[in-house]
Amino acid sequence: MFRFTLLLAALSLHAAVKLPAVISDHMVLERGAPVRIWGWASPGEDVRVEIQGQSVAVKASPDGKWTAWLRPLIAAGPTELKVNETVIHDVLVGEVWLASGQSNMEFKLQQANHHDEEVAQANYPLIHLFQVKRKVSDTPMDDVAGQWQVCSPESAKTFSAAAYFFGRHLLHNLNVPIGLIESDWGGTPAQSWTSREALSADPALKFILDHWADALAKYPAAKEAYDQRLAAWKKEAAEARAAGKTPPRQPGAPEGPGHQNTPAGLWNGMIAPLVPYAIRGAIWYQGESNANSDEHAYQYRRLFGTMIEDWRNRWGEGDFPFLFVQLANYQTNGRWPVLRESQNETLRLANTGMAVIVDIGDAHNIHPTDKQDVGLRLALAARAIAYHQPIEYSGPVFRTAATEGGAMRVYFTHAAGMAARGGGEIKGFEVAGADGKYAPAEAKVDGSTILVSSSTVTSPVSVRYGWADDPDCNLVNQAGLPASPFRGDVPRYGW
Repeated sequence: MFRFTLLLAALSLHAAVKLPAVISDHMVLERGAPVRIWGWASPGEDVRVEIQGQSVAVKASPDGKWTAWLRPLIAAGPTELKVNETVIHDVLVGEVWLASGQSNMEFKLQQANHHDEEVAQANYPLIHLFQVKRKVSDTPMDDVAGQWQVCSPESAKTFSAAAYFFGRHLLHNLNVPIGLIESDWGGTPAQSWTSREALSADPALKFILDHWADALAKYPAAKEAYDQRLAAWKKEAAEARAAGKTPPRQPGAPEGPGHQNTPAGLWNGMIAPLVPYAIRGAIWYQGESNANSDEHAYQYRRLFGTMIEDWRNRWGEGDFPFLFVQLANYQTNGRWPVLRESQNETLRLANTGMAVIVDIGDAHNIHPTDKQDVGLRLALAARAIAYHQPIEYSGPVFRTAATEGGAMRVYFTHAAGMAARGGGEIKGFEVAGADGKYAPAEAKVDGSTILVSSSTVTSPVSVRYGWADDPDCNLVNQAGLPASPFRGDVPRYGW
């Protein structure tokens, strides 16, 4: 009897295959590409993975880790994935996209325009959603917390609105299952989502790590002062509530150990564990938190490009499509034009696309509620860049400018049918002479170029468009997509 008990225990231990959270019921696997299935088991244990007629056998390594590679799968579902005796149910095969960034990506469907109607209609059995729970880590994690859910009014209402509308458009256009993985955190900078190795390898980004080292050195004193402010706030808040008044705003915690702004902290906790999972590409909505100074807004072009290349290198899937949202119009600190310019510069990287939303923001709300058009414009970029559909996906993008008589001729890509939205005069252009003083200018379309001039600047040498936090600009192309703001008087990386 004792030997029989030991045998049962050994068999139980042998069968204990553990899978990451993202490999679970309702998962969506990427079609048409090699797919990794991975997990943990007893050292040396045999593991067999089965799906769509494939059967792959592997053995767990001495540390208990194992990886099985599946040949490209065809779009289908629902089906089952079997790992030894574990059966994963309701598995779809289609298109998988990772959605990340800060609060505007985190912005929920139940907060978007027409939210009651949108939530009620969010019944899409072929869209499955996975939300990564927040996690800061000093080292790369093996797993995340979260679970796949079928898209329904209940699951979709608290999911990213921009990602949902992006996925809905792709479903309607591609007619294949869509998997959306949301991993975001409001108020966070791009360096939190970039690996420590990538940040350390670029001397131009040394200031980020230097700033963090300084913050850690000052943390004990900052934490002590914060604790005092917090105690005072709790007392004031209690008094305000007792008097029926609105409590004052709670003070923010200082940067330090475990803070979400930790360089690489969110990469380690919320992205690195997803890297083995095959994806088609990523969508990104972030930048506000990197526009906190002139230096940071300008350096974002280097940081953001580094982050994209870092993600691509880690996934090992080549230059997968990386599509991002440019900052909307909003009355703020004067640094957003430079941050938008940095986002423009990132288009130098292959297979990148940018959704310009300078026409649909809210001057007084950093979280514009029109996420339908955000998702649509990201989806147009995906259709063109990821799926090679012959459609226009971008508004006019500045290429170069040259002096021509008493005017500036501006050259664009995505320039077909340029005009003012709704007709009338084109707004938003300015020119400057050698003194660098800009004046409003008249803009006339000439084919795929625009001739810009001002009666007050007789010898212009530079031109800019929409160069303000909340600009009044209206240039679109024949697809109705807005031009991206730019200035033509700074060095450029090239295209």
